[in-house]
Amino acid sequence: MSTPTVSFSELSKNSKRVADTLDRAQRVHITRRDGEDLFLTTARHDQQREETADVTAGLFSALIGKDDGARAVLVALPVVFPWVRHLSAEEVRQFVLDLVDATQDAVELDVHANLHRVIVEWRATARILADPELTAKLTRELPAEDHGEVAAP
Repeated sequence: MSTPTVSFSELSKNSKRVADTLDRAQRVHITRRDGEDLFLTTARHDQQREETADVTAGLFSALIGKDDGARAVLVALPVVFPWVRHLSAEEVRQFVLDLVDATQDAVELDVHANLHRVIVEWRATARILADPELTAKLTRELPAEDHGEVAAP
Protein backbone atom coordinates (compact mmCIF):
# COMPACT_ATOMS: atom_id res chain seq x y z
CA MET A 1 0.00 0.00 0.00
CA SER A 2 1.42 3.39 -0.93
CA THR A 3 1.46 6.18 1.60
CA PRO A 4 -0.79 9.15 0.76
CA THR A 5 0.96 12.52 0.60
CA VAL A 6 -0.45 15.89 1.57
CA SER A 7 1.13 19.28 2.09
CA PHE A 8 1.48 20.82 5.54
CA SER A 9 -0.90 23.60 4.50
CA GLU A 10 -3.46 20.97 3.42
CA LEU A 11 -3.14 19.38 6.88
CA SER A 12 -3.74 22.70 8.62
CA LYS A 13 -6.65 23.70 6.33
CA ASN A 14 -8.39 20.31 6.11
CA SER A 15 -7.29 18.38 9.20
CA LYS A 16 -10.53 16.37 9.34
CA ARG A 17 -10.08 15.12 5.78
CA VAL A 18 -6.43 14.26 6.47
CA ALA A 19 -7.50 12.42 9.66
CA ASP A 20 -10.04 10.43 7.60
CA THR A 21 -7.26 9.54 5.16
CA LEU A 22 -5.08 8.53 8.11
CA ASP A 23 -7.82 6.23 9.43
CA ARG A 24 -7.83 4.40 6.09
CA ALA A 25 -4.10 4.41 5.33
CA GLN A 26 -2.65 4.37 8.89
CA ARG A 27 0.13 6.69 7.71
CA VAL A 28 0.26 10.00 5.80
CA HIS A 29 3.34 11.72 4.36
CA ILE A 30 3.28 15.46 5.12
CA THR A 31 5.45 17.62 2.84
CA ARG A 32 6.80 20.96 4.03
CA ARG A 33 8.50 23.72 2.10
CA ASP A 34 10.33 25.16 5.09
CA GLY A 35 11.44 22.03 6.88
CA GLU A 36 11.91 18.29 6.84
CA ASP A 37 8.91 16.24 5.71
CA LEU A 38 6.84 14.52 8.38
CA PHE A 39 4.86 11.31 8.71
CA LEU A 40 1.59 11.27 10.59
CA THR A 41 0.68 7.80 11.79
CA THR A 42 -1.89 6.06 13.94
CA ALA A 43 -0.82 4.68 17.31
CA ARG A 44 -1.84 1.18 16.19
CA HIS A 45 0.37 1.40 13.10
CA ASP A 46 3.32 2.64 15.16
CA GLN A 47 2.86 -0.19 17.69
CA GLN A 48 2.78 -2.73 14.85
CA ARG A 49 6.01 -1.31 13.41
CA GLU A 50 7.64 -1.55 16.85
CA GLU A 51 6.48 -5.15 17.21
CA THR A 52 7.88 -5.97 13.76
CA ALA A 53 11.25 -4.50 14.72
CA ASP A 54 11.19 -6.37 18.04
CA VAL A 55 10.47 -9.72 16.38
CA THR A 56 13.13 -9.10 13.72
CA ALA A 57 15.77 -8.20 16.30
CA GLY A 58 14.88 -11.24 18.40
CA LEU A 59 15.05 -13.61 15.44
CA PHE A 60 18.34 -12.12 14.27
CA SER A 61 19.88 -12.44 17.74
CA ALA A 62 18.62 -16.01 18.14
CA LEU A 63 19.97 -17.01 14.74
CA ILE A 64 23.49 -15.80 15.31
CA GLY A 65 23.52 -17.49 18.72
CA LYS A 66 23.40 -20.95 17.09
CA ASP A 67 25.95 -22.42 14.68
CA ASP A 68 23.35 -23.39 12.08
CA GLY A 69 21.64 -20.02 12.41
CA ALA A 70 24.91 -18.11 12.12
CA ARG A 71 25.72 -20.06 8.94
CA ALA A 72 22.26 -19.23 7.58
CA VAL A 73 22.85 -15.53 8.30
CA LEU A 74 26.24 -15.68 6.56
CA VAL A 75 24.63 -17.32 3.52
CA ALA A 76 21.81 -14.73 3.43
CA LEU A 77 24.03 -11.70 4.04
CA PRO A 78 25.32 -11.34 0.43
CA VAL A 79 21.74 -11.49 -0.84
CA VAL A 80 20.73 -8.54 1.34
CA PHE A 81 24.09 -6.73 1.21
CA PRO A 82 25.88 -7.78 -2.02
CA TRP A 83 28.87 -5.59 -1.19
CA VAL A 84 29.93 -7.85 1.74
CA ARG A 85 31.89 -9.93 -0.78
CA HIS A 86 34.61 -7.26 -0.51
CA LEU A 87 34.96 -7.75 3.26
CA SER A 88 37.20 -10.29 4.92
CA ALA A 89 35.68 -13.10 7.01
CA GLU A 90 36.57 -11.18 10.20
CA GLU A 91 35.03 -7.98 8.82
CA VAL A 92 31.82 -9.83 7.90
CA ARG A 93 31.69 -11.27 11.43
CA GLN A 94 32.12 -7.79 12.91
CA PHE A 95 29.50 -6.35 10.53
CA VAL A 96 26.97 -8.98 11.68
CA LEU A 97 27.71 -8.23 15.34
CA ASP A 98 27.37 -4.48 14.71
CA LEU A 99 24.14 -5.10 12.79
CA VAL A 100 22.65 -7.15 15.63
CA ASP A 101 23.65 -4.56 18.23
CA ALA A 102 22.19 -1.72 16.19
CA THR A 103 18.98 -3.68 15.58
CA GLN A 104 18.62 -4.27 19.31
CA ASP A 105 19.26 -0.55 19.96
CA ALA A 106 16.44 0.29 17.56
CA VAL A 107 14.07 -1.89 19.57
CA GLU A 108 15.25 -1.40 23.13
CA LEU A 109 16.28 2.25 22.99
CA ASP A 110 14.19 3.53 20.07
CA VAL A 111 17.44 4.66 18.43
CA HIS A 112 17.19 3.92 14.72
CA ALA A 113 20.04 6.08 13.42
CA ASN A 114 22.63 3.54 14.64
CA LEU A 115 21.32 0.85 12.32
CA HIS A 116 21.51 3.21 9.35
CA ARG A 117 25.01 4.33 10.40
CA VAL A 118 26.29 0.73 10.71
CA ILE A 119 25.10 -0.13 7.20
CA VAL A 120 26.44 3.09 5.67
CA GLU A 121 29.84 2.75 7.34
CA TRP A 122 30.35 -0.92 6.40
CA ARG A 123 29.19 -0.23 2.83
CA ALA A 124 31.77 2.58 2.65
CA THR A 125 34.44 0.17 3.90
CA ALA A 126 33.46 -2.35 1.22
CA ARG A 127 33.55 0.41 -1.41
CA ILE A 128 37.12 1.27 -0.41
CA LEU A 129 38.19 -2.38 -0.40
CA ALA A 130 36.62 -2.91 -3.83
CA ASP A 131 38.98 -0.31 -5.31
CA PRO A 132 42.60 -1.56 -5.11
CA GLU A 133 44.08 1.89 -5.78
CA LEU A 134 41.99 3.53 -3.08
CA THR A 135 42.77 0.70 -0.65
CA ALA A 136 46.49 1.15 -1.31
CA LYS A 137 46.29 4.91 -0.72
CA LEU A 138 44.33 4.57 2.51
CA THR A 139 46.34 1.69 3.99
CA ARG A 140 49.87 2.83 3.16
CA GLU A 141 52.40 3.44 5.90
CA LEU A 142 52.42 6.99 7.16
CA PRO A 143 55.70 8.85 7.63
CA ALA A 144 57.15 8.42 11.09
CA GLU A 145 57.51 12.18 11.54
CA ASP A 146 55.62 13.78 14.42
CA HIS A 147 53.91 17.09 13.74
CA GLY A 148 53.03 17.75 17.36
CA GLU A 149 49.79 17.94 19.25
CA VAL A 150 46.63 18.70 17.35
CA ALA A 151 44.68 21.60 18.82
CA ALA A 152 41.04 21.04 19.67
CA PRO A 153 38.66 22.66 17.18
